[in-house]
Amino acid sequence: MRDTSAIPVPKSETLLDWYDGHARKMPWRVGPAERKAGVRPDPYRIWMSEVMLQQTTVAAVKDYFLKFTGKWPTVSDLAAAEDADVMANWAGLGYYARARNLLKCARAVAAEHGGVFPQTYAELLKLPGIGPYTAAAVASIAFDEPAVVVDGNVERVMSRIFNVQTPLPDAKPELTEWAATLTPTDRPGDYAQAVMDLGATICTPRNPACGLCPWRDNCRARLEGTPTDLPRKKPKKAKPKRRGIAYIARRVDGAYLLETRPESGLLGGMLGWPGSDWAETDPVPAPPIRAEWKTLNEEAKHTFTHFHLSLTVLTALVPMERQPERGEFIEADAFDPASLPTVMRKAFALTDRGKT
Repeated sequence: MRDTSAIPVPKSETLLDWYDGHARKMPWRVGPAERKAGVRPDPYRIWMSEVMLQQTTVAAVKDYFLKFTGKWPTVSDLAAAEDADVMANWAGLGYYARARNLLKCARAVAAEHGGVFPQTYAELLKLPGIGPYTAAAVASIAFDEPAVVVDGNVERVMSRIFNVQTPLPDAKPELTEWAATLTPTDRPGDYAQAVMDLGATICTPRNPACGLCPWRDNCRARLEGTPTDLPRKKPKKAKPKRRGIAYIARRVDGAYLLETRPESGLLGGMLGWPGSDWAETDPVPAPPIRAEWKTLNEEAKHTFTHFHLSLTVLTALVPMERQPERGEFIEADAFDPASLPTVMRKAFALTDRGKT
């Protein structure tokens, strides 16, 4: 193995020059040419995009971002929105705690800061639902504070540039320190986006295009021939499997029985089919209404961050006078399967009505 310790540290100016010609176009981004012309990024749009992008791809986020900012163009508009409306529009984007935190943060900005986002990392970090990464991203991109922004793309770039062999997540502090050494005081917002763009388009997880990289001559992993080995990661533990029951009751007039899930926990505050608890043991039946339930032959399967879920789906047609023990009937003209969380949509798709 060759000694790469004498390789010069890359310069932020080199990456910024590359970014000026290769910046990705995003609906929330103010490009480098616009920035140089004096156009300032909207912290609301930067914050919104960063929350949506957590554990979600850019391609999946774009339409949701345009929908949200079209419906609620300012943070005060979002703060005044109904919880159910926001959750329904978030449906399909996943990780629903983000939507709840989105509302909490918007309402704190509206109530405590007059609808204006704080301009420093330290003050942003005090807002509900904003962690170190999001605070750094907003402070850097929206307000040009030289905060250290480290997402998965940045971790990958830093691990390769400095040939860091420590596996993730243990390597996070070391990678953050390296990232801090390269963060400039001039154009820190553009630089933060440049590193993320480099990781997303050039320094990709598989088959990185090293020949096109503006930092290729400063990359220790490239000179060692190990870029595809990095970043190293600890072996993942097998995800446990959980089971549950979803009860889909349709009234004779076409209304569906739904219930709002508890605020805490998975899918908190979302409308969904009444059901059992989700556990690794066989689910305990808990029908929400007296009916002749029929079990569908196929299960609804969905994978969450920490477990795989299989839902047994039971359906029933109930008379008008029958009252539920849980939940409430949503009239047919107000029922929209698209507003349900993904796992609930999967269950509905297995029914005869969902297949049409």
